[in-house]
Amino acid sequence: MVKKRTIYVVANNYICRVAEIGKDISKAKDFLENEQLVAIPTETVYGLAANALNPIAVAKIFEAKERPTFDPLIVHTHSLNEVQKFVTEIHPALLKLAETFWPGPLTLLLPKKEIVPNLVTSGLDRVGVRIPNHLLTLELLSQLNFPLAAPSANPFGYISPTTAEHVNKQLGTKIPYILDGGNCEVGLESTIVGEENGEIIIYRLGGLSIDDIEKMVGKVSVQLNQSSNPKAPGQLKSHYAPKKPVYIGNVIDLQKIHSGKNIGALVFGDDIKLNETTTVKNLSSSKNYQEAAVNLFSFLRELDEADVDVIITNLLPEQGLGLAINDRLRRAAAL
Repeated sequence: MVKKRTIYVVANNYICRVAEIGKDISKAKDFLENEQLVAIPTETVYGLAANALNPIAVAKIFEAKERPTFDPLIVHTHSLNEVQKFVTEIHPALLKLAETFWPGPLTLLLPKKEIVPNLVTSGLDRVGVRIPNHLLTLELLSQLNFPLAAPSANPFGYISPTTAEHVNKQLGTKIPYILDGGNCEVGLESTIVGEENGEIIIYRLGGLSIDDIEKMVGKVSVQLNQSSNPKAPGQLKSHYAPKKPVYIGNVIDLQKIHSGKNIGALVFGDDIKLNETTTVKNLSSSKNYQEAAVNLFSFLRELDEADVDVIITNLLPEQGLGLAINDRLRRAAAL
């Protein structure tokens, strides 16, 4: 039996329909084929999906997220053969990465064909593409005759969702359907990689580590733009942010600085002792980077919804997935 739920809430004297949550691929397909939005699960985070080749459908993504149109979107499909239908070429090193890590948390920035609307790429001549590693979404993609543009399914700049309920809390009144694929296994957005003048460049740190990439293609350059004119998705300086202010530093010192306030703390490891009055979320008491990545957005969200005035946190060691986690923390604090 298909799990489904439709809820109505009253807001400002109007009855608002909350998205239906279920596992019905056919229903998701019908909505997408009719220019509607559907939230889809991936191994990284939930995406807000629409027909990537239909500008009218894509415009609804920007409207629902309140996302500026200068911030490009990532296109999702189910096979390397499909990718080649909407890009003009794939650099040999990038092809090697695709063959090694797809499906998976890797986005390649590739020269686009005219079939890809400029709205998807914010007018840029390259498009971010990836094959997500989630069976439910791969099955959906294989049944569609178009790829899906799918940024994270959250209001622009806010914490990315890693469960169907996260999506429903944030965008449930704006979309008809959420395809429920359970909790995301990676919890960090994909790593974005491209090529310029023969050099392999990482534009966004994510669920695939620099070390894994360099093992396949050699030394890479890292260019985290953090400007109002990004080359790739997820490069804006303030992003993935809770509503509560986030402060990064030594959490013991930060606790003293913010004494008298209700404090939420995001920590890593079991060797940090904080006051009993501080609300603590431990990304991984055993200092496991993968566990920390999975917990990051959920714990930020829980602290944001808790009775705290500020959120304090310390950066992780700058290695492996710690680099991507720290990148998200800095953007949450807009540092």
